[in-house]
Amino acid sequence: MNLRRLFRTSSFRLTLLYAALTGASFLVLFVTVFWSTTSFMQHQIDITVAAEIKEVHTAAADGSTDSLRRAIESSTKQAGGFYYLLQDRDGRVLAGDLPPLEPITGMREWLEPQRLPRYPKTDIRGRGEATADGGYLFVGTSAHEVHELRESVAQSFLWGVGAAMLFVLAGGALMSAAVLRRIEAVSRTSRDIVAGDLQRRIPLNGSDDEFDHLAESLNAMLDRIGVLMEGLRQVSTDIAHDLRTPLTRLRQRLELAQQRAPDAVALHATITATLVDIDAILQTFGALLRIAQIESGARKASFRAVDLSELLHTVAEIYQPAIEEKSQTLREDVAADLSVHGDRELLTQLFANLVENASRHCDAGARIALDARREGDAIVVVVADDGRGIPVEQREKVLQRFVRLDTSRSTPGNGLGLALAHAVTTLHDAELELGDNAPGLRVGVRFAAI
Repeated sequence: MNLRRLFRTSSFRLTLLYAALTGASFLVLFVTVFWSTTSFMQHQIDITVAAEIKEVHTAAADGSTDSLRRAIESSTKQAGGFYYLLQDRDGRVLAGDLPPLEPITGMREWLEPQRLPRYPKTDIRGRGEATADGGYLFVGTSAHEVHELRESVAQSFLWGVGAAMLFVLAGGALMSAAVLRRIEAVSRTSRDIVAGDLQRRIPLNGSDDEFDHLAESLNAMLDRIGVLMEGLRQVSTDIAHDLRTPLTRLRQRLELAQQRAPDAVALHATITATLVDIDAILQTFGALLRIAQIESGARKASFRAVDLSELLHTVAEIYQPAIEEKSQTLREDVAADLSVHGDRELLTQLFANLVENASRHCDAGARIALDARREGDAIVVVVADDGRGIPVEQREKVLQRFVRLDTSRSTPGNGLGLALAHAVTTLHDAELELGDNAPGLRVGVRFAAI
């Protein structure tokens, strides 16, 4: 694997950020531990030194300089781990085992004890105070352990942060490599698809992680694109097939008119028949363009609340005369106050197509029903007839463009009615279902109520 590419991945950059945060966390921890442990040990030393000074004052009961000198000389001989210094107001050493010091009262550290015969590398921390006659008394003890602790904590921090950075960077490199492999799989699949292998899909590793979810979404998108491309190919084929016949008929009619002797009546009839065929062709292209517009989703921006009850009443009133003229009956049973969110014009065309299809493909005497009711959170509209119906194996197919059953070839139409209805229901997030009315066809549309 290309290391340069690995180090330039976003996941590795995130790892570097995480490493910086880890280092900052270690630094805060180090400062906290360093300060707390050092302060604790210094506090313990201060308590011990204060107790020792108290012992010295107790031994020198009257607090005079001579008493202090004798007490310090006695304590120095015992070598109990303390250092003592008693000097007069002029800075001369009267007792103890320390050289003269600047008379600073309170806690202090002396970091230059190399001149001492004992513990030449020991740092001293102690307390100084003024005596009654203006002299200076200092009692201290070794602070070597404090400085050793400081060095130990600092070394532990350096080793700890170094190991943590190593593990973080190594883990980041491994993680980046894993991410890069998954991304490379997506890229490789994309290149294969661009090269023409439209059946390739992004592999899933079964971990159900975000990459699997992304792969599933992309695969679903590719499947949808495949369906659309197949539909486009099918539409192109169907257009060529369905329009070839009327165009051929047009050409033959015009050739015959050209070959015949001039006759105004015949020419007028030829022109009339030609216009009928041209209108049918334009109607087909108009329906195709309308389906394409609906499938694009552009009409969703104009969705409003639609009174479905009133809309269905209007459709029934419009088609009632034409249905009765064919000796058919239309029964309407629409519940009141049914409303959906959608495009009124498209919904009108949807149910007009369904009612018109039912009437067109049924014989005289057929009964057509238009029902609408509320079912829970849904509104269901049903257009049913008792005609010839559609075989179960053909019901999915008739929703495609230009698909017409053999029994419908003798009736006018272009095979786009149900395709248009399917496009409208899909745009409205509704469900279109073709069922058996025993006998006849039952078309149900299920909307989400508002």
